[in-house]
Amino acid sequence: MIRERVILITGANGEVGHGLIEALSAMPDQLPIVALDIKRLERPLRHLVKRTIIGDILNTELLESLDTEFEIDTIYHLAALLSTSSEFNPEGAHRVNVQGTINLLKLTVDQGVMRGAPVKFMYASSIASYGVPDLETKEAAGSVTEDQYLNPVTMYGCNKLYCEHLGRYYAERYRQLAASKAIGVDFRCVRFPGLISAMTVPTGGTSDYAPEMLHAAAQGKPYASFVRKDTTIPFMVMPDAIKALITLAQAPREKLSRYVYNVTSFSRSAEEFAKMVQSSFPGAQITFDPSDARQSIVDSWPAGLDDSAARQDWAWSPDYDADRAFHDYLAPTIVERYRETGEH
Repeated sequence: MIRERVILITGANGEVGHGLIEALSAMPDQLPIVALDIKRLERPLRHLVKRTIIGDILNTELLESLDTEFEIDTIYHLAALLSTSSEFNPEGAHRVNVQGTINLLKLTVDQGVMRGAPVKFMYASSIASYGVPDLETKEAAGSVTEDQYLNPVTMYGCNKLYCEHLGRYYAERYRQLAASKAIGVDFRCVRFPGLISAMTVPTGGTSDYAPEMLHAAAQGKPYASFVRKDTTIPFMVMPDAIKALITLAQAPREKLSRYVYNVTSFSRSAEEFAKMVQSSFPGAQITFDPSDARQSIVDSWPAGLDDSAARQDWAWSPDYDADRAFHDYLAPTIVERYRETGEH
């Protein structure tokens, strides 16, 4: 049996998954895409993929069938229970976010054994991996590197940080006491800031106050932010997030000095963000009604990320600063979205 060579995307029906499918399918000479998600891929994207699979990354039988049927060139692992949802169901989050990742790392190992060389495993991590102890420290720290303040305060952040370490283990030391050296994983991780998409509605991330402002304004709905006006974290728009994943995947392994890379674009306070929204949507009604629990989580994330390692190793550079993000991407795309759907 000849196995077809493909790219596997888990969590394909999420915000990042949508953008990744569109970007990869538009590239010349690109491998077919297998999209895996617990929900069926949205109809407009289905023609862009080879196969849509409705399934769970905890289902080892399903993953074994993928291992048998396909030669997987690269896995983009995006599936996760997001930060807010994870706090309501920490044990479920651990199962999905950690055990699911281990299952996929094992699939990647098995694929590497059949190929005779490590297979790429692209992992989407998060600013939630950080845990800055207090606001004074946060202000003094400024933009932090990949190795600072790694004391996450959420289950989601704990899961993400642990999976970064799992990736390093599977890359360097998998079954290190075995009689013969095991084939590891070509693990590559992007640690994202808050992500903002014009194409999909926010789905439960703790940084979603920023995109929620935008989507509410575009629909003419009032919005009460769950964080203070002075709350500051880094952000990135979805096209740059997709660019980061694909660019890192294409980088020669020998150019990479680490497994986990920060990427970022711009940092803004919630008040600055609200003013930018109101500049594009003059009638936007944005107020601030901080939630103590969610506020404390966002306060533990740094005000900026140092992405100099990514810039040096694989020439990372975002296409969108704050002004271009708003005026060229977010505002016009969101306006068009709601015009087409009639959601006002």
